[in-house]
Amino acid sequence: MVDCLMGIDAGNTMIKAVLFDLHGRVLGVGECGGTTHQPHPGHAERYLAEIYQGAAGAIRDCLARAGVRPQQVIGVGAAGHGNGLYALDRHQQPLIGIQSIDSRAAGRVTELERLHLSDAIYRRSLQKPWAAATPVLLSWLKRHHAGLYQRIGTVLFAKDVISHFLTGVASSDVSDAAGSGLLNYATRGYDAELMALYDLDDAMALLPRLRESCDIIGHITPAAARLTGLPAGIPVVAGIFDVVASAVGSGVVHTGDASIVAGTWSINQVVVDAPAYQRPVFMNSIIEHDRYMAIEASATSAANLDWFVREFGHGPEGAERCSAEVAAVIPHPQLPIYHPYLYSGRKEAPAKAGFYGMSGWHTRADMLYALFEGVTFAHRAHIDRLRAAGIAFPQATLSGGGARSSVWPQMFADALGIPIRISQCGETGALGAAICAGVGVGAWQDLSAGVARAVHLNEQLFLPNDDLFAFHSTRYLLFKRLEMAMDVLWQTDGHPTRATTNPVP
Repeated sequence: MVDCLMGIDAGNTMIKAVLFDLHGRVLGVGECGGTTHQPHPGHAERYLAEIYQGAAGAIRDCLARAGVRPQQVIGVGAAGHGNGLYALDRHQQPLIGIQSIDSRAAGRVTELERLHLSDAIYRRSLQKPWAAATPVLLSWLKRHHAGLYQRIGTVLFAKDVISHFLTGVASSDVSDAAGSGLLNYATRGYDAELMALYDLDDAMALLPRLRESCDIIGHITPAAARLTGLPAGIPVVAGIFDVVASAVGSGVVHTGDASIVAGTWSINQVVVDAPAYQRPVFMNSIIEHDRYMAIEASATSAANLDWFVREFGHGPEGAERCSAEVAAVIPHPQLPIYHPYLYSGRKEAPAKAGFYGMSGWHTRADMLYALFEGVTFAHRAHIDRLRAAGIAFPQATLSGGGARSSVWPQMFADALGIPIRISQCGETGALGAAICAGVGVGAWQDLSAGVARAVHLNEQLFLPNDDLFAFHSTRYLLFKRLEMAMDVLWQTDGHPTRATTNPVP
């Protein structure tokens, strides 16, 4: 029998379970969509019970599609979107799930900045507060929904909800804790003084036990076995922050390697030996024991295309057909400009999406070209910040939904001015989680060994076209000038992202 590893990837919109052999070959995929509940403007929530059900269904479908014996699975690992706030009550029962696209706590960020606490928070955590950061949301609940806050027993991340469902163990790992701003990098642990800066002196007991991503935290329980089809007793590892998982699953584990993830979020990350920069970066995380991930990110990427397809698209093949439409557009200066801020993706201020420079002769294809290009510009803004921090990289590996487009990889190369590689595996987040599981059960010594065995890149290298780089660079300056011009309107009172006083029902 062939040994198999299961990786589970819990995003903001979808839960996927993927079964791999030890060479990284996909044997089966199961998935389950999720529902985002928006009880108030700027709120984005998931019910934990739905996550349990979605994970169970995805695992069952995966095993059925793979056509292997469940006993061949030797380990399970989960990856999930970082930040947001998922919580169990004091009886370890589901309480609340807030997604990382939530913006209810924007006013709390403003308050922390006004009190000059943001810099102190960054010095300890290497993470500046932002609206959906876990401790920011936790402090918002404490102020605006004290009753709910008092019921919290354990704070989790998205992937930890799945691990808890499978094992009954409530824990987390250092990559998620670091990326959320809960970790003191100097001590690699929780910090009471850091929590006090958020006015969360009383919340230390709510934080889960920290483990390394590849550590085994528990085993599939009999109850989870009945619901998923996985045999009881299979080891489950702590798991990994999904942006780091996507990097691992696309082969990015060595110092200087760069990963771009074009999914719900625009993720732009580089492996570094130490988190020491010429200027602060948005987020930091940890990859294994001796390397770090410098991250610039916002909710400004391929989710914009998901919205377009949902509202104006062609059904199940919508994204593919949109790529074909974009491929037929001849680049010219009169094309519209698009700001990809459907989810108020800018970290430092409210923002809205918008098409600019529209004329009656523009077509749907022109609008799609602007959308594709606008997403690459959001990535470019983050990459410019990484470069300004002194972090250099000669090329990058692209993953996420954008990597599966027939035109986006080349547009990324042209707009960013760097060569782009693509992983052969389209499920890089799940593969990264599975590699963690493989290390945990002893299939490989470390992540580098797992990557060498299980990750394979396409031979094609997308090289930037000098003329198109100049074309996109000119339009990128216009993109940024429009952003500055719109900033005053985005700051107007009554904008949904500023409605921060509505209590959770």
